[in-house]
Amino acid sequence: MSSVLRPAADEVLSTVGKYRPVSSHMAITPPVSVVIPAMNEAENLPYVFKTLPDWIHEVVLVDGNSTDNTVEVARELWPEVKVVRQRGKGKGDALITGFEAATGDIIVMVDADGSADGQEIVSYVSALVSGADFAKGSRFANGGGTDDMTPIRKLGNWALCTAVNRKFGARYTDLCYGYNAFWRHCLDKIDLDCTGFEVETLMNIRVVKAGLKVQEIPSHEYLRIHGTSNLRAVRDGLRVLKVILKERSNRRALRRRAPHSPMLDSVRGEVS
Repeated sequence: MSSVLRPAADEVLSTVGKYRPVSSHMAITPPVSVVIPAMNEAENLPYVFKTLPDWIHEVVLVDGNSTDNTVEVARELWPEVKVVRQRGKGKGDALITGFEAATGDIIVMVDADGSADGQEIVSYVSALVSGADFAKGSRFANGGGTDDMTPIRKLGNWALCTAVNRKFGARYTDLCYGYNAFWRHCLDKIDLDCTGFEVETLMNIRVVKAGLKVQEIPSHEYLRIHGTSNLRAVRDGLRVLKVILKERSNRRALRRRAPHSPMLDSVRGEVS
């Protein structure tokens, strides 16, 4: 009997250090990497880091060639932080760089402006370990909210979100939000290839097209604490629209090439 039980015991011992306690409600979780793209955010990083749970596996800071002391502040606040220099420009490029450097089984993307509450990460991780592939933050789901959207931006987000839902069969309540988490395997299926703020929209569309299970997480967006955002509503809204039209066009082309392929039924993802 003991010879039968021994392999199981050894297997349990091998996971020590890989799985960490999260809360009284969730005893263990796979390694979690938090990816933070930052450029000249030294003043905001103290607010970002102080909300991060101490059980996360690693923090990956992608520095967009900051001219302030962003990197130094990050290392002071989180000595084990992994700093990666951004190769190109734009938020999408920064996130792709960070995703490649992350080693966790779960990856969480968080903005560096202090608008996100790191304590919400446990809700994202809970959704993933409960069966979701992609945990998508939403400011407009029941329990979410935002302090940082003008009426024009809200209208634009609603219009673009509606377009994605209708064209791709999704049921999103929010589209252009940068607080999300996902299992590493998702990266192989969504193949990110954009550089700007439209990266969140591209991710949301491609997880649906890939048939991945998505769960929305109510999230509250706070005001940026210091500095000004590089987001431009009209310019970036047009880039988002361009992504939607391009992805829709690609989907139609796929259908023309293989109208009876069983894979086409699997791209109809569902938001629960």
